[in-house]
Parts: sequence; structure tokens; C-alpha cells
Amino acid sequence: METILVVEDDRTVQKVLKRLFEYEGYNVQVCGDGQSALDAVRIGTPTAITLDLWLPIISGKDLCREIARECNSVSIVVVSGQSDESDKILLLEMGADDYVTKPFSPRELLARVKAAIRRRQKRACDLDNKIEFGVVTVDFGRMEAKVSGDLVELTAHEFKMLDFLSKNAGRVICPHEILTDVFGCAGSTQTRTIDNLILRLRQKLEKDPASPTHILTVRGLGYRFVR
Repeated sequence: METILVVEDDRTVQKVLKRLFEYEGYNVQVCGDGQSALDAVRIGTPTAITLDLWLPIISGKDLCREIARECNSVSIVVVSGQSDESDKILLLEMGADDYVTKPFSPRELLARVKAAIRRRQKRACDLDNKIEFGVVTVDFGRMEAKVSGDLVELTAHEFKMLDFLSKNAGRVICPHEILTDVFGCAGSTQTRTIDNLILRLRQKLEKDPASPTHILTVRGLGYRFVR
């Protein structure tokens, strides 16, 4: 049985989410603070996490960053009363799969959690391959990247971005397509998330990040990957 970890300090919201996911056949675990949630993930990785940002002990943002760093197989859906788009962008960059603003529709939240799980599972299947370009080798199955034989640490979202670019090598891809197909969301200002990921990939993988030869920008249109 798939497990949903509800990380929320509001008992009323805890009960609503617990009923929502149990009715759909999920096993539900509830944590009221960031530390107990991190401990729960380390003991047994859940299928997905719904994450509030205002948490005792460890904040939701710090928790999101730590879980994304330690475990790339879990889907993280932020459920927060904060509606600032800059917060949404930050959480997506940290590793969240989606962001739902309170008050929320239970049916919409359920649909988004299911969609995040499907995307994560599809990526797990799709990432079972390796690519080479220049002095870079990437094993997506093992989530391992090397430059001239030396290991380079990439985040889960950087791996996802690189995988999507490599599968569409030679084709110009617009930021909105990446947001929709890779991250399951869209928004005009959220394209900054893509820009920042591209910048970090170049810094880590390109010989000269200022004059890239593989991860290219097509001005006014988007990006193109060349092996």
C-alpha cells in the first residue's frame, strides 16, 4: 500500500487530509513538526508528502530541501497559506513537485498529489539510461554525473532537467514546455526556475559556462541540447 506523509501542525487540516487520502486507499502517516517528519522519511520512505511551510522545529522550506537532497524518489506537494509566487519558485527549485495554496479544494489537492506521484514514477522508469557528451557522463538510473571522471553533485531537479533536454536533443524547447512536461506546472514568472536550473547545469557540466557548447540558449525561444 502506498503511503502519504501529511506534514501539518494544524489538527483540523490533519484530519481533513487523513480522511481524504485514506478514502482513496492510501496509508496515511501524520507528523506535526519538521523533525518528526524528517525522521519518518529516513525510517521508511513514503510515496508522497504533503508539506506545510509553517512548522515547529524544522521549517517546511528547510525540510523540503533536506528531503529532496536525501531522497529523490518521494513526491513533495507543498500545501501552504503563502501565495507569493517567489515562494512557489523557491520551493520548486528546492525539489518540490507542486505547490497548492490554502484554502484548497480537497479534490484538486488529491488530483495534484496523484499527478505528482505519476510523474515521479514515470521519471523513475525513464531515467534508466546513460548519456555522454563532451567529457561528461551521466547515469540517470544511479543519479550519478561525472566530469572527466570526477563525480559532480546534481540535484534531483537538475537530473530531471538534463534528462528532458537529452531526450529532446537538437530541438528548441521553450521554458513553458519544460515547466508543464517536467514539473507539471506553468506560470510566466516561474520560468525563472528553468533559467536558474540551466545556469547551474552549465556551471557544473560545461567547460566554459559563459560560452556553453552543449546546453544552449536560443534567444527569445528557449533552450537546445547538443551532444
